Amino acid sequence: MTMTGRKAYHVGNIPTARERSVTSPMDTLKQQLTSLLQYRPLWQAAFVVSVLAIGFLATTDSPHAIPSSSNDKVNHLIAFLELTILTRLAWPELRAIWFAPALLGFGLGIELIQATLPYREFSLADLAADGAGIAIGLLPWPGIRNAGKPDLRNSPESL
Repeated sequence: MTMTGRKAYHVGNIPTARERSVTSPMDTLKQQLTSLLQYRPLWQAAFVVSVLAIGFLATTDSPHAIPSSSNDKVNHLIAFLELTILTRLAWPELRAIWFAPALLGFGLGIELIQATLPYREFSLADLAADGAGIAIGLLPWPGIRNAGKPDLRNSPESL
């Protein structure tokens, strides 16, 4: 320790091997979050629960008010954004060219079912909001695609 209370490193303030081996709380948190992002069964179960919940909410006539956005299109956007992110977490190797049309097909299926219900109606605007949610979910999100893959900055090859 120096007079200022900071650790004195050797040449050029480069930490020694022993000092580098100490895991900081931030490193531990990062490792735990990375492990959580890689735990596919959790995201697959969340995806199934979400599909069932969205299907139920989209086709039922509830006598009680369900807390949601005042704008129906925002509800659609959020629901399909969530489904897209869950799909990317649950099946990271799956390409968007396969799952994006499937999710949009799910939205179309909901709209077709709603067209047959007396208390619901078919809406192309809802389908467009579903597509917007999927598109936003396809944007690059840190940690989703590359969770667990070695980062060049932290690899021995970077030295």
